[in-house]
Amino acid sequence: MQKWSRIWHSRLAMLVAVTLVAFLAGGVAVSLGWIPSVLDRAATESSQNPVADANVSPAVAGRPDTGIGGGVPMTQYTVADVADHISPSVAYIEVQFAYAQAGSRRGPGRLGPYSDPFNSFWQYFFGFPGPGPQPGTGPDGELPPSVGSGVVVSADGYILTNQHVVDVPAGLKLSKIQVTVPGVDGKMDAELVGSDRNLDLAVLKVKTSQRLPVAPLGNSDGVRVGEWVVAIGNPFELDHTVTVGVISAKDRQIQIPDQQSGTIRTYEHLMQTDAAINPGNSGGPLVNLRGEVIGINTAVLDSSQGQGIGFAIPINAAKAMVNQVTSTGKFVAPWIGIGYGSLDDTARQYFGIDSSVTGVVVGEVYPNSPAAKAGLQAGDVIIEVNRQKVTDQDSFGKAIADMKVGDRLAFLVMRNGQTRVITVVVGERPPQY
Repeated sequence: MQKWSRIWHSRLAMLVAVTLVAFLAGGVAVSLGWIPSVLDRAATESSQNPVADANVSPAVAGRPDTGIGGGVPMTQYTVADVADHISPSVAYIEVQFAYAQAGSRRGPGRLGPYSDPFNSFWQYFFGFPGPGPQPGTGPDGELPPSVGSGVVVSADGYILTNQHVVDVPAGLKLSKIQVTVPGVDGKMDAELVGSDRNLDLAVLKVKTSQRLPVAPLGNSDGVRVGEWVVAIGNPFELDHTVTVGVISAKDRQIQIPDQQSGTIRTYEHLMQTDAAINPGNSGGPLVNLRGEVIGINTAVLDSSQGQGIGFAIPINAAKAMVNQVTSTGKFVAPWIGIGYGSLDDTARQYFGIDSSVTGVVVGEVYPNSPAAKAGLQAGDVIIEVNRQKVTDQDSFGKAIADMKVGDRLAFLVMRNGQTRVITVVVGERPPQY
């Protein structure tokens, strides 16, 4: 019995030794490249089997997030799949203006087919008027149309775009809006259903009996810096141009002088991207790799100041507007009627407010506004909204972001060192605002 035990242990020791030597020899062979590794063989088999590669990650399959880039691993066809999926929903918009008075030749500067009406955008971002011809230089003296992009958000013809695309320049009036959508013959007449200048968003309704392809709307709150995105639009009348980049930053704030109204457009919470955006892209979609619209392309910084700096409005800012228009056929913008600013050290010193107090200062109360009717005054410091603490302009904006016409907002304000509650009933924003 002991003899067989010694023989068994001897053979086992020999087997272990042989296995160990073989393992070490194999590792040396792989490291020297004499034998392909498992990963090398897998890569070779994948390259020889394009069908397997193509089925790895359909860009618009709607799979749960399981990987980098929103759960969609990049392949050579990912962007092409996104473009194929979204392009049928991207509209080309032409806006025709006419002179407000017969015989007038006053205009907003240069319009033309290349102006997108960026107007103030050209001045601020590009440093010069649009490159199109002067007003009145087209055939028979008519104004050439301004162009932009849009995205279909409802099969029965509602299209989301930028408000500045359809904004009427001083001295002119809106003549007509025409929209072209892939797969639909000819230009479709459209009407402006609703717009919000503060959001720089507008919704058009085209007249058609056909069902239009709808672009799915994503969740811009879930967008990550560094995430791949695709911009689709009609820059310089080059229809359905596709560019690619990443989300460079979030929550950007920019201010743009608006020549048409003589005021300042303030944009908040914009997404910054290095995907190429040019005049004509305004109103077009910024899309993630899942084929979902996460932003509406709005502006680009002058290339002399920086390269690859474009901005898009997060789609979540547009959803309430889109839902209201598509369900009711109209848009009613909620309105309080105040202008406000940060409570900084200068404001605290001026109003004699302790440094521990946070909030926003009411700089202006518009006549006949809900705020004016409720008794708010310039110089009031808003420190709470519906018992939600206000620390700065951003927190105040978030506190009133979901307000609707008819809502009652309880403002805790400080005036002359005393606090009081003022209740404002949210109203409907007049067209001039």
